[in-house]
Amino acid sequence: MTQAPSRYILHIAVPRPLRTLFSYSYANVSAPLLGTRVLIPLGKQSAVGLVIRAEIAPPETADSPFTLKPVEALLDTTPLPDAHLLELLHWAARYYHHPVGEVIFSALPVALRKPKPLSSRLQKLLGRYEAPTLAPIERNHLQLTDEQQQCLHSIEQWNLQAPLRPILLHGITGSGKTEIYLRLIAPLFAAGKQVLVIVPEIGLTPQLLLRFAHFFGDTPMACLHSALSDGERMKAWLQARSGEARIIIGTRSAIFTPAPNLALIVIDEEHDASLKQQEGFRYHARDLAIKRAQMLNIPIVMGTATPSLESLYNADTARFHYVRLNQRPGTTRKPDLQIQDTRPFELQAGLTPHSLQAIRTTLARGEQVMVFLNRRGFAPALYCPSCGWQASCQHCSVKMTWHARRNKLVCHHCGAEQATPLRCPQCQNPQLTTQGQGTERLELALQTHFPAAVVVRIDRDSTSRKGELEAKLATVRSNDPLILVGTQMLAKGHDFPNLTLVIILDIDQSLLSTDYRALERLGQLLIQVAGRAGRADKAGRVILQTSQPDHPMLHQLVGHGYTPFARQLLEDRKRWHFPPFGYQALIRASSTASMEKALQFLEQISQLLIVTDGADIQRLGPIPALLEKRANRYRAQLLLGSQHRAALHAALLQLLNPSVKLPGRSGIRWSVDVDPIDFS
Repeated sequence: MTQAPSRYILHIAVPRPLRTLFSYSYANVSAPLLGTRVLIPLGKQSAVGLVIRAEIAPPETADSPFTLKPVEALLDTTPLPDAHLLELLHWAARYYHHPVGEVIFSALPVALRKPKPLSSRLQKLLGRYEAPTLAPIERNHLQLTDEQQQCLHSIEQWNLQAPLRPILLHGITGSGKTEIYLRLIAPLFAAGKQVLVIVPEIGLTPQLLLRFAHFFGDTPMACLHSALSDGERMKAWLQARSGEARIIIGTRSAIFTPAPNLALIVIDEEHDASLKQQEGFRYHARDLAIKRAQMLNIPIVMGTATPSLESLYNADTARFHYVRLNQRPGTTRKPDLQIQDTRPFELQAGLTPHSLQAIRTTLARGEQVMVFLNRRGFAPALYCPSCGWQASCQHCSVKMTWHARRNKLVCHHCGAEQATPLRCPQCQNPQLTTQGQGTERLELALQTHFPAAVVVRIDRDSTSRKGELEAKLATVRSNDPLILVGTQMLAKGHDFPNLTLVIILDIDQSLLSTDYRALERLGQLLIQVAGRAGRADKAGRVILQTSQPDHPMLHQLVGHGYTPFARQLLEDRKRWHFPPFGYQALIRASSTASMEKALQFLEQISQLLIVTDGADIQRLGPIPALLEKRANRYRAQLLLGSQHRAALHAALLQLLNPSVKLPGRSGIRWSVDVDPIDFS
């Protein structure tokens, strides 16, 4: 006898900027499983939704106040995010005060956001995979040093204690943190478990995959990052969801990858700002990883040579376990770091005569050089020496960067492009010139100065096509001597054994910045870039060019190392109740009409918070953003701070309450950034 269908009310998340679930009716013998996709009517269109909650509908009566629209179709029979991942996503939506439907759908591959059932082939990938028990699976061992052995032993002991605490692995560049990760992972594989490894940059994933493959052989791995096609990302996601992929390596969004047998999370370069999403759903992958590990009661290890001030503070206050690696294995040692005052010299391509001679000497020894400049393009300004005209973006309050090889002016903020003018648009002078330099100009100048040397440029422009980064890295590894020119893509993780000289250019803007996080970022960048030198048995040397050679924090960093430098910054933060001694949220607003309209809107928010929260919330602003205009929108911001996390979140809840009416919202876009790290 066929069982009669029942009526259910389904509460469904949809990818819309609304802070609520939508309710629909569903008639069937049983309710859909939570985490499955459905096709639903939404306005005049159909949309994909995800089932979050289901309940039996009450009996219909003649005086029912309304009738729910029915679900159009069930797209899946197997849940996509599991119950744990759904719980994490709900927590993230609450903590970051972001619409829950957008949060949940941001965790799904693009292909799963479309109204199509999974193919039978992909359904097989989604099916439960029983991971085999594997034993002794690792190979290609390197002998651990005594310091590494002690570090590994400490971590293993901490992972047996209850309650588990996050572990901060602070190891100098080249100290062998990856070897520690590998040996922590090996026994988990033997028990049929999965491991999630988060890295900040796409450029770090190929070499990490290679190192894992050498160590673990044919162990199935999934790689997730933005350079993959939708199909590739979908396949990797489903392999992780099924349990087939034992190692999951990816950039920040990989923190949302389902993994039913997850037993360890590793965050490499935990300090890196790339782990924070800066648009839309502004989460921090490191912080969500800590929450995910806590929810699953599994270990999490965070490695870095330059800990974030938040993590260092958590280690000081015993919220994190803390272990250090102070030595490089074998005969390698930390490079010698010198400050080069640029003021007495006429620079050639941004380089002092001293730096040019150092390059010449290094190449003559058959060794490699890295010249680091964190600015791509040929020149940051094109101008007319006759009338003073400068090429500025029509949509943003910035100058356009000239890219010589494409003969284009490009805005690095909104992406606008235009042909390079042959004459000055104001006075018709045909002799336009450039000011400043980027990596493209530096590459050309070094090729001119050292015509016999191979010069390789690695930045976002030169590695935009698939496979280009791997090809350029292969060129670096197969050519001696060589000059490597690059941006922060080269600052971390890469190991070039014959690289003995690093020259760092143009850091003065960070030394003089008003952003209270600028010095922390600069210290991390300098130490990471310097760490590329002298990683084998040859001595390394770092030349730091600056017009601010007497800056006290620069001397603290160079003379005493990163940790004393970071502790000095912590003292400064404590004085001002800045993170980690306080909590912040940044309210951003933008308008196409005027800056005044954006500022007026934020002023209303500020006044509302005065009335509702009194002295618990400190307000800085509203003020124009550092980048006042971007993509034709005038941008302003209001920084909220409190010494009490609960008070700050209560204020944000009050602000985002649907009942709160804010006049003048027409034409305004606004957003909330909890725990902001970028104030531009």
